[in-house]
Amino acid sequence: MILVGITAYMGFEGGIYYSWLHRPRVLRVFFGAAAEVPEREIIQLYESRTGVRVEATFGSSGSLLSSMKITKVGDIYSPASPDFMTRANRDNVTYADSVKILAYLVPAIIVPKGNPKNITSLEDLAIPGVKVAIGDPQTVAVGKYAVDLLEYNDLWEAVEPNIVVNAESITKLASLVTIGSVDVIIGWQVVHYWNTNASDIIWISPEKIPMISYIPAAISKYTEDRELAQDLLNYLVSDEAQAIFRGYNYYATVEEARQYAPNAEVEQIEG
Repeated sequence: MILVGITAYMGFEGGIYYSWLHRPRVLRVFFGAAAEVPEREIIQLYESRTGVRVEATFGSSGSLLSSMKITKVGDIYSPASPDFMTRANRDNVTYADSVKILAYLVPAIIVPKGNPKNITSLEDLAIPGVKVAIGDPQTVAVGKYAVDLLEYNDLWEAVEPNIVVNAESITKLASLVTIGSVDVIIGWQVVHYWNTNASDIIWISPEKIPMISYIPAAISKYTEDRELAQDLLNYLVSDEAQAIFRGYNYYATVEEARQYAPNAEVEQIEG
């Protein structure tokens, strides 16, 4: 017997692979750009093992959320910080009970290779003439975090006059320091590892870090196949996926992140 338009593929659930016959399907996922490199690799593995096609869009967390609300399209939303997931839950875009954590992040100071301005601490960002860039606090997760970080350390008013760029994505923020357009950025620790030949990392004193951030993911209420969306979400937090995140210098567990911020709180998602 010939089955027309039907294909067999493998799925992932609870760490156990299984197979079944189903029509070829597509999942649309919206990911914050902070984890684009590992997530592309993870998606490729999932596609190769399941036969499911995954259409991934990467960008600033806020812009992606706005796009989903307007188009009412998407199966999974994965912003670069928990506060944007709180917004998605409150805006009825995601199923709050489906949220999972993919990887953890801590803030760091990133400078051009060789550290030309000899930046050693957050306080140095207030030195007159130092050109600072952060992400746009309204749409970029790390931008909002940068403002919170500076306010927590009573440095916002001193540093704000030195901020010359509010980048529209973490990718563009990272490029500013690697090409030497600015003297320093506040980013996640992984930004340095995107281009170690063009940047250096200055770790922030642990007592100055108020919050450990993380990359959550949840099923969108716009999904047309919640079961399949759940299958991909399960794979995104599988041991194999966590190993890929670690390979790109993300922290797969909160204990790993606490090595750099032992007293920091972990933000809770609401909604």
